[in-house]
Amino acid sequence: MSTIESVLHETRIFAPSTKFVEQANLADIEAYRALCAEAERDYPAFWSKLAQQHILWHKPFTRVLNDSEPPFFKWFEDGELNISYNCLDRHLANQPDKIAIIFEADNGDVNHCTYRELYQRVCQFANGLKALDIKKGDRIIIYMPMRIEAVIAMQACARIGAIHSVVFGGFSAKSLHERIVDAGAAAVITADEQTRGGKNHPLKATVDEALSMGDTDSVKSVVIYKHTGVDIAWQNNRDIWWHDLIHGKQGECAPEWVNAEHPLFTLYTSGSTGKPKGVQHSSAGYLLGTMISMQWVFDYKPTDIFWCTADVGWITGHSYVAYGPLAMGATQVIFEGIPTYPDAGRFWKIIQQHKVTTFYTAPTAIRSLIKLGADLPQQYDLSSLRLLGSVGEPINPEAWMWYYTVVGQSRCPIVDTWWQTETGCHMIAPIPGAIPLKPGSCTLPLPGISAAVVDEAGHDVELGKGGFLVIKRPFPSQIRTLWKDPARFKKTYFPEDICGGRYYLAGDSAHRDKEGYFWIMGRIDDVLNVSGHRLGTMEIESALVANPLVAEAAVVGKPHEIKGEAVVAFVVLKGQRPHGAQASEIAGTLREWVAREIGPIARPEEIRFGDNLPKTRSGKIMRRLLRSLAKGEEITQDTSTLENPAILEQLKQPVS
Repeated sequence: MSTIESVLHETRIFAPSTKFVEQANLADIEAYRALCAEAERDYPAFWSKLAQQHILWHKPFTRVLNDSEPPFFKWFEDGELNISYNCLDRHLANQPDKIAIIFEADNGDVNHCTYRELYQRVCQFANGLKALDIKKGDRIIIYMPMRIEAVIAMQACARIGAIHSVVFGGFSAKSLHERIVDAGAAAVITADEQTRGGKNHPLKATVDEALSMGDTDSVKSVVIYKHTGVDIAWQNNRDIWWHDLIHGKQGECAPEWVNAEHPLFTLYTSGSTGKPKGVQHSSAGYLLGTMISMQWVFDYKPTDIFWCTADVGWITGHSYVAYGPLAMGATQVIFEGIPTYPDAGRFWKIIQQHKVTTFYTAPTAIRSLIKLGADLPQQYDLSSLRLLGSVGEPINPEAWMWYYTVVGQSRCPIVDTWWQTETGCHMIAPIPGAIPLKPGSCTLPLPGISAAVVDEAGHDVELGKGGFLVIKRPFPSQIRTLWKDPARFKKTYFPEDICGGRYYLAGDSAHRDKEGYFWIMGRIDDVLNVSGHRLGTMEIESALVANPLVAEAAVVGKPHEIKGEAVVAFVVLKGQRPHGAQASEIAGTLREWVAREIGPIARPEEIRFGDNLPKTRSGKIMRRLLRSLAKGEEITQDTSTLENPAILEQLKQPVS
């Protein structure tokens, strides 16, 4: 591969304010560099110290890293612990009455749950699972609404040593079936329905359909939380109500002590094409990663009100809802609904009402909120905010600037975090008291994370040139394997044809600027080869969104007989979707805009307008569908997870 060309030029820099620095956990660049140097001097000792500081061990470890069989690394392997104990029991002595969770329902109802109450509810449910003969090592599928009960189910599994696999409530019966079968699940935990945006969506009916598809004999129990009270089909000797399961159960349950490498969970990715991959995470290494990133990246303080908007069906909801905040003893907001119901001010109202201090959401949500009301945040009191975060994909500079100036009122640092399901926690992100910010850059690796940009042979590429983003040394929170498929794990993440299999391959392209900051350019398979130039899609998207007419854009390639690939842009305007001559005029304006911003080589061959982009209900753009649309292919992939399936018809035709 010739190196990928970086065409995005962003020079704005925002240093941390004196006020923020004065209270920061890491207060200057020298403190950051000192931690990096400590990791460089003695890598095992660096991680050993952190693991002893942060984790409560039942049996202390004596061996830090076992790298005798790469890439199957083991961390703290002779230690024993329990994750639920680390998240709940540890707080009972000193802050049992602190609010652990502020839950806001879709309809606006609010409930508070203290650490004592959460501990008791988790123990009750764990005892209920034990009564169903669920044991350490059993796999449990959790298919739940975004409610406190979802976190209780996850924590209860961890308490008894069962391995949970959370399936996002938007997935279809077919997707759910695939995961049940692959995991060999002993039980499914679900609800009658979930409520989002004022509408109820079936969950138990979807579970029933999935279990009717065959090869599901491993499932002996289905536990149903009664949420809406709708009538549901019932199978005796298998189905049991949540409230019946916990009836009469004690609010104490001794934790099951497990080995540090015991799988805490599997989380399936890439299920829309081919067989889903069950990413398997350990217990101790994963927990350590979530805790140190809470301290470093989110600059966690005991007085914080933390809100991560991600659903627990995704890794972000695992690390920064179900585990990291609870292990730190934080108070956090959990929200059942969507950002646009009953209106586009819902997020800002929640921040105002609950005095949120740390707000962590996705660029797609940010761009959608810009389109629906760029001035709306100014109508709410957001003065409680002190830190903003971005997760899920690169945030384009113009969206970053709106987030910074309008939501954060130019006083809240933005932690733009790069990480993955497979890494378990943040890998590259600004430590907000120490590292100046650049709009669109995830800045620098966390201490102890050996991130680099390399070519196929594994050589570091020169600054300013793009290449493969890799992590050169094993780290505690990384994926251990793919469930029941170690060969696929090795081939996917440590492929022999790239870097000789020596490094963890992220699947993203990136470049580093002259200060060493990292800029994510898109997925490796989202790199376009236009007339011999390799261009990252994210940079073209950022140029489009910098135009004042554009709210959101996604760029893919399609085959071109002369150029090799042509740029196809799918665009959502801030105003109404244009038609006819107006659409042609705006498309021409945007083509020339990109040519001026980047260069003629990046000028889109086609522009297609839509009211929205095809997104999952978590807000993730389904680029595979866009590639199929650009090529004129029939959509054969599973579209059941789309928030807005009708949008595909709008995006079929290019502007003439």
